[in-house]
Amino acid sequence: MLFLGADHGGFQMKEQLKRVLAAQGIPFRDLGAVRYVREDDFPFIAVRVARAVAKSPAHRGVLLCRSGVGMALAANKVRGIRAVQAGSVAIAVRSRREEDTNVLALASDFLSFVAARLILRRWLREPFRPLERYQRRLQQLQRLDHGVA
Repeated sequence: MLFLGADHGGFQMKEQLKRVLAAQGIPFRDLGAVRYVREDDFPFIAVRVARAVAKSPAHRGVLLCRSGVGMALAANKVRGIRAVQAGSVAIAVRSRREEDTNVLALASDFLSFVAARLILRRWLREPFRPLERYQRRLQQLQRLDHGVA
């Protein structure tokens, strides 16, 4: 399942991406905001999506705000989340291959809809490469999730 979330800054792009996902038959669930609210705050939306993703390794999330940075920061506070703010296909692809990212944050102010759609499509299709060094690094991140540095 793909969980979507956006604050007011990413709301319009999220609505556009929902149409693309539906047309491609990709199952998703919109966790908010469900309507444009100029004064909403991103942390609550990001955490809602991150918690849904954290429940299963098969889940992934997409967050949208003006820069993508705040959403990624908030999502990464949830244990088991590896969120990336990807401003390019190359970053999105590498984040999946090497860090097995499970949440993608997109910047509506800095990406065209066409670019965001392409980044999302490539991120969804890219598998994790279970090379020994990548697995070792993921284990180190998991220890950090549990407060063991």
